[in-house]
Amino acid sequence: MNNLRTLGVAPNAWAVNAEIADITRPPLEPKPVTLTTETKTLRLDLTKTAILVIDMQNDFCHPDGWLAHIGVDVTPARTPINPLKSFLPELRKVNVPIIWLNWGNRPDLLNISAGLRHVYNSTGDAVGLGDPLPTNNAKVLMAGSWAAAVVDELEQKPEDIFIDKYRMSGFWDTPLDSILRNLGKTTLLFAGVNADQCVMATLQDANFLGYDCILVKDCTATTSPEYCWLATLYNVKQCFGFVSDSQAILKAISHG
Repeated sequence: MNNLRTLGVAPNAWAVNAEIADITRPPLEPKPVTLTTETKTLRLDLTKTAILVIDMQNDFCHPDGWLAHIGVDVTPARTPINPLKSFLPELRKVNVPIIWLNWGNRPDLLNISAGLRHVYNSTGDAVGLGDPLPTNNAKVLMAGSWAAAVVDELEQKPEDIFIDKYRMSGFWDTPLDSILRNLGKTTLLFAGVNADQCVMATLQDANFLGYDCILVKDCTATTSPEYCWLATLYNVKQCFGFVSDSQAILKAISHG
């Protein structure tokens, strides 16, 4: 059995050679921790955990980005930056995957419906998806553009995972679910913007797909009115998962 080669991604991997395919998929060694949330104390396994950092992009968080261009105060969208700068390196140390889930459209917008484009350009003659920003000509939320890039303050590493999304939910028309299942991740931490829109839509779909969902409160924000933020917190706790914060998670990790 020593000449078997690994085929696939652990823990969803086989061991194979010319004669044998071992499909037992041995599990990874558990790393259980105890986490305090706003409603319950959780016992979770770090080896089954990943964090989704959603839409921390120039178009949503930078004063020269698209939201700022259309008159939105992006100050609230920048509040997760400092907590994430401290939090993400600590997650990497315990091998929790960092998944950057960013809006990054195709240049031809062929998978974007008229109704979706209308949300962001209701008159048809404003700066909408795929259009150049007047300040720097970066194309709004287009994959590879400055507009769609993660803000400079947040360091990305080669071992991180990068997924483009095309709707408010990161599970729609993307490989996110397949990647998470291949990696054996069942517990998802949620961070980013906007809490009541892309974060919430992705979290709800994750719940519908059977994932365990934890909103990381200090690493999440919205430019929407305060009542939208409060409704998001209420609905996560009431229906879709749990609410905690980065300090509680780091404390859980340190205590094992």
